[in-house]
Amino acid sequence: MRAPTSAVPTPDPALASLLAVDPSAPVPAAVEALAAPDNRHLLEYVREDPFGAHVFPGNIEGYDPERFLDDLDEQLRTTPPIHLWAYIPTCSYRCRFCQYPVVVVKGPEETVARRAAQWVDWNIREARLWLRRVPHLASAPVGEFNVFGGTPSLLPAGEIRRLLDFYREHFAFGPDTTVRFEGDPTTFTAEKLELLAELGCTKVSSGVQSFDDHVLRLSGREHTAADCREFVRRAKATGFEWVSIDLMYGLLDQTLDSVRRDLETVLEVEPTAVVCTKLHLRDYSDTRTGVSGVRPAAWQLPDYRARLESRGHRWPTLGEQYQMREVLTGGLRDAGWTEHPTMYFARPGAGPEKWKAIMADQNQQQPEVAIGLGGSSSCRRSEGMTNVDWQRYGAAVDAGRVPLGSATGFTEQAQETRAVNMALTTLQPLREEVHRRRFPGGSLFSPRRRAGFDSLRRRGLLEMDEQAGTVTLTPVGETLVEAIINTELVADVS
Repeated sequence: MRAPTSAVPTPDPALASLLAVDPSAPVPAAVEALAAPDNRHLLEYVREDPFGAHVFPGNIEGYDPERFLDDLDEQLRTTPPIHLWAYIPTCSYRCRFCQYPVVVVKGPEETVARRAAQWVDWNIREARLWLRRVPHLASAPVGEFNVFGGTPSLLPAGEIRRLLDFYREHFAFGPDTTVRFEGDPTTFTAEKLELLAELGCTKVSSGVQSFDDHVLRLSGREHTAADCREFVRRAKATGFEWVSIDLMYGLLDQTLDSVRRDLETVLEVEPTAVVCTKLHLRDYSDTRTGVSGVRPAAWQLPDYRARLESRGHRWPTLGEQYQMREVLTGGLRDAGWTEHPTMYFARPGAGPEKWKAIMADQNQQQPEVAIGLGGSSSCRRSEGMTNVDWQRYGAAVDAGRVPLGSATGFTEQAQETRAVNMALTTLQPLREEVHRRRFPGGSLFSPRRRAGFDSLRRRGLLEMDEQAGTVTLTPVGETLVEAIINTELVADVS
């Protein structure tokens, strides 16, 4: 007799997706770990995978943005080199996975130039407001300056020169300051690359995402795999010391074979660094671990996703996504590349990503100042988020106000937890001696934190040696570090 409907077990969608793997590749250790009942909370976190290791929000909500600016100024009074970045939100199109605050700039060349100039105007005017309101910012040494986007390489040559000249003139750039510029492969023309080199840029990075033309088209990218290869070749020929590309896995219609070809291409064209990112479909604002704009990504809309699926397109299962990650990261490691911090791989001898090291390494964790729409800035006591609505942003700048939309603060206990979590994302061992220097009277092995570490150790995600004073993630723990810090190690900042 057939069992009553009520007696039929309800399938677990997250677990079913996790266990659906491609038989052509081994089952990753991360899949086995996530399938364990005592890691259910980690599975729920990674199911749609918000961006989890970029913004570390405070635990004091409603913090006065003016107070954040005072906190920042106080720390900048005597600071080692900081990370400074300018966000230019202009794009010629919007990718279907993008939820960042971007502004599409299209049309005749003169229209694009005029609108691009407006964003350079606003960025420079905002920067002047920061310098006036945070006096020690002008003298704070800049370790790395990044022009992020959006697609800042879309800017006309004259606007790029105006922007970079302003920052060099008004901020404390020194001989050790590195300057990085981000853009789309097709907008990094030979002329633009030569201009950037002339203006002192030593690093360029581009969102390649995939070397599969079919996957690129479905993602809404308006470049080809050949364009991506040409960008790397051209940037290396121009003489940039650091050429970085972004790759994504988990994209629509992506397969393990496609990702294997991505890895082969990377090892063939040899950029300096590769950022390997899982597709993020959960809104960043749900967890405050990233910055999202006012519009969701097209792929976040259920009706849009359903239409794609009805036409025969397919999303990789969660298990396949971890296999894709293993193909990329395992292949890079086998070739001698190093992951530091999470998701950021540098070829042999290149060292870690400098701007991330300034922010997250246990012995650094210096301030970050982000100028532009949707920027995330932080110091040790608090953090602030610039407005993500471009009209409100522009109105604030035009009115002479630093356009912060919100701020949160950290209690003393939360500052300590945040420092531990940021250091874990570097995938380097945590050291008790460094922690005690930063937090006199504190310890990596406080009773509450030790209990959390013990739980992770029992589940094979972490190794702890109190005698040596070290805490180290296991390889599986490294893969799941974002989920770990945002589900298990937030007790002191919730």
